[in-house]
Amino acid sequence: MQALKGTHDILPDEVYKWDYMEGVIRDVCARYGYKEIRTPIIEATELFQRGIGDTTDVVTKEMYTFKDRGNRSVTLRPENTASAVRAYLEHKMYGDQQVHKMFYIGSMFRYDRPQAGRYREFHQFGLEVLGASSPLADAEVIAMACEIFHKLGLKDLDLHLNSIGDANCRPQYRQKLIEFFEPKESQLCEDCKARLHKNPLRLLDCKEEGCKAAAVGAPVITDYLCESCHQKFEALKSYLTALGISYTIDPKLVRGLDYYTNTAFEIQYPPLGAQSAVCGGGRYDGLVEEVGGPSTPGIGFAIGLERLLLALEMQHLIPEPKAEKHVYIAALGEEAQAEGVKIQFALRQDGVIIDMDLQGRSLKGQMKQAGKTKADFTVIIGSNELSSGKAMVKNMAEGTQEEIPFAEVAGYIAKFEK
Repeated sequence: MQALKGTHDILPDEVYKWDYMEGVIRDVCARYGYKEIRTPIIEATELFQRGIGDTTDVVTKEMYTFKDRGNRSVTLRPENTASAVRAYLEHKMYGDQQVHKMFYIGSMFRYDRPQAGRYREFHQFGLEVLGASSPLADAEVIAMACEIFHKLGLKDLDLHLNSIGDANCRPQYRQKLIEFFEPKESQLCEDCKARLHKNPLRLLDCKEEGCKAAAVGAPVITDYLCESCHQKFEALKSYLTALGISYTIDPKLVRGLDYYTNTAFEIQYPPLGAQSAVCGGGRYDGLVEEVGGPSTPGIGFAIGLERLLLALEMQHLIPEPKAEKHVYIAALGEEAQAEGVKIQFALRQDGVIIDMDLQGRSLKGQMKQAGKTKADFTVIIGSNELSSGKAMVKNMAEGTQEEIPFAEVAGYIAKFEK
């Protein structure tokens, strides 16, 4: 048996890399006042149809959707913003009229073509700010994403920024796009032909060569922003400048989900190649209302952790695990093992990593195993040691050994620094 295509195992020797990434992320979240939320992996399909948009690739092509035993249509979450909003509404978190700042780390699922750093089950860190309409919130979210990358040591990142307007000004722009692309419809891929009259903004970020050529000279949305959207975008740019965060205005950046309004942004790491985005997000002031709640502004972003790990490995930025004191107990016979268990318990109380033979190996076999586990000390207990009441403690690095009373072994080993 093998793992399903597009999924992968994170083996014990690799987990420290994930712990490191997530540790940095959690530290930054805590300092910015974000609290963790954990939502179900499975949700009603309707949530994503309404929240993400039923014309998006995610909904039409990529979701893992099936009928459960109650004949209900359910879906493995393809992203977590819709789930966070559902939880916000279900638990009436909006009732206190406060700004809610949440983050999540977990598995998402999309039936996509597997490639470097991209899987069908992938891990994502993301955050959501609900209840804040000020461009200051947009600036904080972007600054937080940049700080996470900087704390991890990543350099050579590019921030791409755009405003895609709101319900007041986007319809006019939408119509201008339709008028621009209609004479070029024959150049478009089949997906974009279907999108042309449903969601023409998505034509701007299509990766097909014919569509990219057709989009040359397309109207730019920032030329159609209403006064309110224009002011918000200018304010955001001024805040980013004040924070020393450089950016590139990218008129073709529209993001792949329907719920975005106003701010859209993406952070790219060019060495990853054509699929260089490591973070994407934006504002979604209409999403809460779309899924049945009161009008509530929101903004957030998500980072694909597999992509982030790939970038960190490319720059050799993941530190090796912190060295811990490691002890192995080699005990022969049940009576010796009983003494070994007592020593094992005492050392664990001191925070020492300790292993003991569980396979009935000979003393020679146990000593080999101590070497394989890279033990700093091996505690040997056999018949001679039982008779004397003293264990033989071997310092594996120095090759020296000393007899220590059973009750004093833990204290003896604790004196040595790693």
